[in-house]
Amino acid sequence: MFYSKHMLFYASEKYPQEDSYSKYITEHGGSMNAFTASEETNYYFDVNADCFEEALDRFAQFFIKPLMSPDATMREIKAVDSENQKNLLSDGWRMHQLQSHISSESHPFHKFSTGNWETLEVQPKAKGLDTRHELLKFYENNYSSNVMHLVVYAKEKLDKVQILVENIFQDIPNHNCNRANFPGQPCTSEHLQVLVRAIPIKEGHKLRIIWPITPEIHHYKEGPCRYLGHLIGHEGEGSLYYVLKTLGWATGLSAGESDSTMNFSFFKVVIDLTDVGQEHMQEVIGLLFRYISLLKQSGICQWIFDELSAICETKFHYADKIRPINYVISLSLNMQLYPPEDWLVGSSLPSKFDPKLIGTVLDQLSVDNVRIFWESKKFEGKTDKVEKWYGTAYSIEKISGPLVQDWMQSAPDVNLHLPASNIFIPTDLSLKRACEKVEFPVLLRKSSYSSIWYKPDTMFSTPKAYVKIDFICPHADISPEAEVLTAIFTRLLMDYLNEYAYYAEVAGLYYGINLIDSGFQVTLNGYNHKLRVLLETIVEKIAKFSVKPDRYLVIKETLLKDYQNFKFQQPYQQALYYCSLILEDRTWPLMDELAILPHLGARDLDKFVPTLLSSAYLECFIAGNIERIEAESMIDHIEDTFFKGPNPISRPLNPSQYPANRIVKLERGIGYFYSAEGLNSNDENSALVHYIQVHRDEFLQNVKLQLFAHVAKQAAFHQLRTVEQLGYITVLAQSNHCGIRGVQFIIQSTVKGPRGIDLRVEAFLDMFEKKLVEMTIDEFKSNVNALVDAKLEKFKNLKEESRFYWGEISGGTLKFDRRESEVALLKTLTHQDLINFFNEHIKVGAPCKKSLSVRVYGNLHSSEYSGDLNQPLQPNTVKIDDIFSFRRSQPLYGSFKGAYGNVKL
Repeated sequence: MFYSKHMLFYASEKYPQEDSYSKYITEHGGSMNAFTASEETNYYFDVNADCFEEALDRFAQFFIKPLMSPDATMREIKAVDSENQKNLLSDGWRMHQLQSHISSESHPFHKFSTGNWETLEVQPKAKGLDTRHELLKFYENNYSSNVMHLVVYAKEKLDKVQILVENIFQDIPNHNCNRANFPGQPCTSEHLQVLVRAIPIKEGHKLRIIWPITPEIHHYKEGPCRYLGHLIGHEGEGSLYYVLKTLGWATGLSAGESDSTMNFSFFKVVIDLTDVGQEHMQEVIGLLFRYISLLKQSGICQWIFDELSAICETKFHYADKIRPINYVISLSLNMQLYPPEDWLVGSSLPSKFDPKLIGTVLDQLSVDNVRIFWESKKFEGKTDKVEKWYGTAYSIEKISGPLVQDWMQSAPDVNLHLPASNIFIPTDLSLKRACEKVEFPVLLRKSSYSSIWYKPDTMFSTPKAYVKIDFICPHADISPEAEVLTAIFTRLLMDYLNEYAYYAEVAGLYYGINLIDSGFQVTLNGYNHKLRVLLETIVEKIAKFSVKPDRYLVIKETLLKDYQNFKFQQPYQQALYYCSLILEDRTWPLMDELAILPHLGARDLDKFVPTLLSSAYLECFIAGNIERIEAESMIDHIEDTFFKGPNPISRPLNPSQYPANRIVKLERGIGYFYSAEGLNSNDENSALVHYIQVHRDEFLQNVKLQLFAHVAKQAAFHQLRTVEQLGYITVLAQSNHCGIRGVQFIIQSTVKGPRGIDLRVEAFLDMFEKKLVEMTIDEFKSNVNALVDAKLEKFKNLKEESRFYWGEISGGTLKFDRRESEVALLKTLTHQDLINFFNEHIKVGAPCKKSLSVRVYGNLHSSEYSGDLNQPLQPNTVKIDDIFSFRRSQPLYGSFKGAYGNVKL
């Protein structure tokens, strides 16, 4: 029996159907969703315990009698079309559909995978079909209890839940339907031994090498694809990726089973190519088949299988607790695939070594069975076909076995070999007794070099640790050039560490080195046994950093493509970027960094890194299965490396050098707006971010804002997305810029331009005012209780707990008791308090309201762009023409950061 503050239930069946109970669920503080996986459609709900029985009953009724009105059907068709519009310029969707397109037309895999207005409305009408009627026919023929599964996760006693489930769900009819089944293979000989050249949306080159194989689900305990994916996708010395990286041909490689069903499956190897690698595609393919040949010659190794099995077993036994909603989804999917004895385990524990079976799947990775998809913008003007649904330009040609053999022969003579045994597999999984039962992080030490925050594990009892170290370096962000060089520095560090540290990741010890506003950050998370070994290696790489010119060029190329590809981000993401650029002090525009990057060379980085590291401060957080003395010793080692000795790498910061996170303080009673054309001229979507700035972090105001967002979130979604159908992406969310709290509407649409969306947001707020005033006391209390429950929900695992505390440390707020303090104040709020808060800060025309609308115009609304800009300004409205002139002219909120000298032990 599982216990939770919420009850969750989850059902799986065969065909999608509109849920007429979502409004009830969400009005009672819950959430619902649905997704399709393999042949199944899955519905899942998260509801408050106080409406458990009624929600369960309503859910069951959904499967007994559908209540889909014609209007609801039309809304869902529009929603599907809106989602499809969002995906049209996504390379992931485009290439998946192209792979489906180049398959047997008689097989379901060939079909358009999502649907749109054309397929759900136009084409059915042309054939004299009514979509709603067809859905109901589908329902009558295929909704049957014998192909459904249900998981209930509740705090109630098991006997009570069992009785409820049996009574409520017994009326679902059993039509003895067969499970959805798609026999036959999607690829005939016509679709094998092909090379497909395709033109992507984004900059970059990619190879997808694909083989139809026997689905692993039939042999999940033997795990043949897990074994082969582990080796072909390995990144240690001697691996395929290591060789391609050393040659400067690839920046990423992954391998494993994909698009798996009970009847068919594929094994995919995906390789991200450099510009040079693009010119050596044939040799890259040749090396891949050489590595496959090596696996055949080496035989199937039991020691590798046993090592993988041991890693999987440790991972299973020490798995982090996850959100209940995710857990029930996982179990329900397992119920579709595995016998009852393996419902909890699924395929996570490969235990039967079967070299013959692994060899059979390895044999399927042959030249005769291969499909190669090669993506590059260099193919523009050289293709002769267009995929129907996404408009992807491509060409296709047959390739022969002898041709691939020639590629293997022409590939460079390199030392491909199997990986070494993994030294990072943890063998000491003992739990260390915390000397003190501390509830919150404690500051172990503060010096001119560092501050060390420490939180032993007192809740999760797992042999894991979490380490965050911010290297605060004032020179990291003093200019666009400095920020770009710091970004290259962090990426090169990851590159240098990869072949060594990849073993740690395989064994469950994860690491990252990332750019942050004030320098760079080192993160380690996983089993604590070998964590210090990895940390000291990372520190040594930083301290002894030197630029390798060949790797510098590769990393520079990847960063350049990342900057260039920003214009292909979704319009709402562009709007969020402009919003941050307007509000956040000391941020540099991507376009400035893009302009600088081509002119920077390896020598520039070689000169910059000593300057970067010359002044530093370490902000450290260590949590989990680590003793206090160990935590201090780890940081002592870093301090000794950087700050001690006759020629120290770094010196402590001066008080004036501590970084400050500050954002623009918008003026009360003023509405600001900024307009920009979408960066991708082919994107039809427009977007709006309507941001309302409210207050500097303070508990009482926080809970008022949180309660407003909780109450308004579903109302906004229902009105703006479900009723008005503005767009698939329709979100009301809280925001927190450097401790300054607010709320923002994020909407992406092809239906209306940004100014029109902005007017609809204001119309919603006018409508919501009435809803708020008319809210009953019981409704108010129900919403308060739902928010209290959410806040009091315990952390699920060490990572979740650590991220919360690190947020307080890195943000400088240090309010570790935030949840408890806010709950206490939340319980004192009255309905009138919420109304007053709305009238003061949120209501249209409120005297204290501070709002910023960021509008991004897609090509469907490009004609509106200049017209909207030239509209006469309304009273108390300010148009932002130049972001940086505006930012320099505005006052700033005080910073929570930069007060290291004031923190007391």
